[in-house]
Amino acid sequence: MPAVAVPAVIAAGVLSGSLPANAGDPLPEKTPQEVLLLIAQHGEKSLSGTLEQSSAIGLPELPTSGPGAGSPETAWLELLTGPHTARVYLDGPANARVQVMDRMAERDAVRHGNELWFYNSKDNTAAHAQLPADAASRHAARPGGVATPEDLAGKLLAKVDAGTDVTVGPDVQVAGRAAYNLILTPKSDVTLVNSIAIAVDGETGLPLGVDLKARGQSEPAFSVAFTNLTLEAPDSAIFNFTPPAGATVKEIPPPDHKADAAKPPSDTAKAKAEKKPTVTGTGWESVLEFPAGALAMPARTGTPDPATANPLQPGAPLPDGSRSGAGALLEQAAVAVPGGRLVSTSLVNVLILDDGRIFAGSVPLERLQAAAALGK
Repeated sequence: MPAVAVPAVIAAGVLSGSLPANAGDPLPEKTPQEVLLLIAQHGEKSLSGTLEQSSAIGLPELPTSGPGAGSPETAWLELLTGPHTARVYLDGPANARVQVMDRMAERDAVRHGNELWFYNSKDNTAAHAQLPADAASRHAARPGGVATPEDLAGKLLAKVDAGTDVTVGPDVQVAGRAAYNLILTPKSDVTLVNSIAIAVDGETGLPLGVDLKARGQSEPAFSVAFTNLTLEAPDSAIFNFTPPAGATVKEIPPPDHKADAAKPPSDTAKAKAEKKPTVTGTGWESVLEFPAGALAMPARTGTPDPATANPLQPGAPLPDGSRSGAGALLEQAAVAVPGGRLVSTSLVNVLILDDGRIFAGSVPLERLQAAAALGK
């Protein structure tokens, strides 16, 4: 499901009016193309700051106890619900630390060279992984579940095509810095996405905030922005992590690339092809189809009885028993529809058919059902 929900949510909705009002001297006027060039040329690779993230996409808040709650594999989903604060430290491609501040607890994800640590102070548990030697080139993503505005803006701008209007709105202030307000608006009247606003630092070109708004909503569906920011290298000690005394540490084995290389090329290519989604439609109206078994979703037998089960209620019993992991938590957000189940948010819909196929897109349910009918 992360392959469906996270990119789809990231590629949706906006809030052009949620960024702080402009103040101070106005920035020199720039065209949309000049602002895009400013982003492309920015070289800020070292910084520290605090991020505030908010989400109101329509998913119920996840339970804090029970199967799968609080586990690393469900952290990405939990970060799509409710507000979150994170401290971010970056120094080049191989040093990063993200601290997600929970109530009375803290979750850390730290990369220092090829060492990767995850820590949860709530239960004093840690996980450690040794990244491959070429991780600097192959693992560009930041550790942790919170995306920086730069990460998010990069994914969004990669989706810009002829079906998107790109304009520059009034200047905004983010983390005390003057920024251009780059606005992306889909031309489609079908997509759930209304528009996307990216605050671009007027001095460096660094994306400082991203606001998302869904069609028909007056409040932001998703936003992330710096509230304070220092554009210099953090103290190197911040990236040296040692588990606290008494912590339970789990070693995560590295991927077995040698075993993969030993497989016949045809088998490897076939396995990848079987999991690769197909695309119906174009641009903002695209629908991804994942074949049965491509994603780790729980099997479902029968249809829930609405008289005895409420799939939208966190912690509600599931008709086929308790499950662990992200699948169990997503199950609680699904509602029955003809032929399967639907996980619906303001920015993206995910249709899970009884035959195991999964359809996802920033489009109404009817478009997903039409794509499913074509794929039979």
